Amino acid sequence: MATIWDERYSSEEYQYGTEANDFLQQSVHHLPQTGARKILCLGEGEGRNAVFLAEQGFDVTAIDASEVGLQKAQTLANSRGVSITTQVADLADYDLGTNLWDGIISIFCHLPEALRLNLHQKVAQALRPQGVFILEAYRPEQLQFATGGPPQVELMMTLEGLKNELADLEHRHLCELEREVKEGVLHNGMAAVVQMIATKEG
Repeated sequence: MATIWDERYSSEEYQYGTEANDFLQQSVHHLPQTGARKILCLGEGEGRNAVFLAEQGFDVTAIDASEVGLQKAQTLANSRGVSITTQVADLADYDLGTNLWDGIISIFCHLPEALRLNLHQKVAQALRPQGVFILEAYRPEQLQFATGGPPQVELMMTLEGLKNELADLEHRHLCELEREVKEGVLHNGMAAVVQMIATKEG
């Protein structure tokens, strides 16, 4: 899998653009604004979301299976005058830690179902009390638009599925909608998405 993403990110062009995801930009104020402000970005690729968060003053760690993608993330961070931590990691066995993160970000991070279920179980444990999880993903209806995302319905997410997978969190925002997504050359056009903002109580 890492080889596939290394090949995708090997061109000089940023495949999903250099600007942060729209939903993340709209939702950033939900993240804790005091304390350590440690943020973990899952499947962060070329770094557009991590760099945006660093520009907002967060302490950001970006993980991805692609070393090539994360090298571009560091290049982007340097060009914007901010610092991010990057770590090449396989989400299948990555230890998110316990009570470690003030925020965890998952933007179009599509994984096989068993891996996604396992990862989402770790999210609640990894967040600090009052920590926030922000997610946007494609849902099965996206296959009709064919404007980005994986071609397999098994990799998509649904509102009901996320409710169950992240039942240990308090859901602040959870909806399915169709919206225009313009992110580089690979996410471009009307899209069917599901969005979540959830908080760890305590």
